[in-house]
Amino acid sequence: MQLYRKRGFYERVVKRLLDLIAGVLTVLVFGWLYVIVALVVRIVMGKPVLFKQPRPGMIDPKTGRERIFDMYKFRTMTDERDENGRLLPDEQRLGKFGRALRATSLDELPELINILRGDMSVIGPRPQLVRDMTFMSMEQRMRHTAKPGLSGLAQVMGRNAISWDKKLDYDLQYIQMISLWNDLKILALTVRKVFIRSHLTESSEEIDVTDDFGDYLLKNGRVTQEDYDRKQAEARRLLAERKKR
Repeated sequence: MQLYRKRGFYERVVKRLLDLIAGVLTVLVFGWLYVIVALVVRIVMGKPVLFKQPRPGMIDPKTGRERIFDMYKFRTMTDERDENGRLLPDEQRLGKFGRALRATSLDELPELINILRGDMSVIGPRPQLVRDMTFMSMEQRMRHTAKPGLSGLAQVMGRNAISWDKKLDYDLQYIQMISLWNDLKILALTVRKVFIRSHLTESSEEIDVTDDFGDYLLKNGRVTQEDYDRKQAEARRLLAERKKR
């Protein structure tokens, strides 16, 4: 089954033009902020300043598969390891500075690179991990018929305070109602929520240390251990294939 959804003129043409305009304006107006955050990250955490991670993007109509791209963020975790050389759990490597970056969403500023390159849009379903994608049903993977976004409907409706099922349902709702008006409403709500979060104490909604989708399904008995291992192996295979290209 090949996933397909007819995309209107706004989504195909106007949305990309607006993304480029927003990207250029952001560089001109907030370039100083990028420099300051980068310098502070370099001083506090050292190299590298940027963190990149493979994420599934929009489905390529030629292959019928999600195109995997590198999403950029400011680094928020240390490289602390245990006595055996293994990285410590995310919660232990995410210090006060990293948590502050995430709480204010400043860590996501470098995603502007992805927007200018065309990997992402300002508004769209948030790109999840490749290992999350492999656990999605075909219906849920319809979210990948739209370009992933810096923010989206699921983010303004609860972000990490809502379940995986709710997040994916909101993504599916979004792709059925893509329009300039709806994107502007989501953008306005995003700005409001970022401003509010920056004045709140740390909470689970602000700091993303939630379970991966596969772990969520396994904990709730919705996949077997055998299926879990198979889908994790599939994610590793997809990433390995990408490295060979």
